[in-house]
Amino acid sequence: MTPRHAPILETRTLEWPDEAGCADFAAALARHPALRNACVELRGELGAGKTTFVRHLLRALGVSGRIKSPTYTVLEPYSLPGLEISHFDFYRFADPREWEDAGFREAVAAPGLKLVEWPQKAEPLLPLPDLRLLIEVIDDTRRRITLQAFTPRGVELIA
Repeated sequence: MTPRHAPILETRTLEWPDEAGCADFAAALARHPALRNACVELRGELGAGKTTFVRHLLRALGVSGRIKSPTYTVLEPYSLPGLEISHFDFYRFADPREWEDAGFREAVAAPGLKLVEWPQKAEPLLPLPDLRLLIEVIDDTRRRITLQAFTPRGVELIA
């Protein structure tokens, strides 16, 4: 496991003027081949738009049917031809060891896309993400997004 204190290799900031802006960004990110085996952390206060972004990203990748928030189940898996996706939400964790006790080490180590909401609830046990999205609420519709790349894959994703 890579230490979580690794340096940020690149940072970009952008703004979503509304939910359509979020959907456009998700669609653009979905087109990157590097996303297929990336770990993406999503950070932001309650209601910032983390799950909304994940839903737009999953739709852009081709997930059909109901896309559920894993707030209670902690993990929602999705399987597409040639792509496994794991959507984690650690909001309800009280102790980082719950991540390990739940057996998620294997799920995170497996090939595929990992989307992690509330990763701070499972630190320091999670591996270093390729990309972190910090979502800040500006007002009812606008969001400021800070993209932080921690790996060469992450740099590729925000290029």
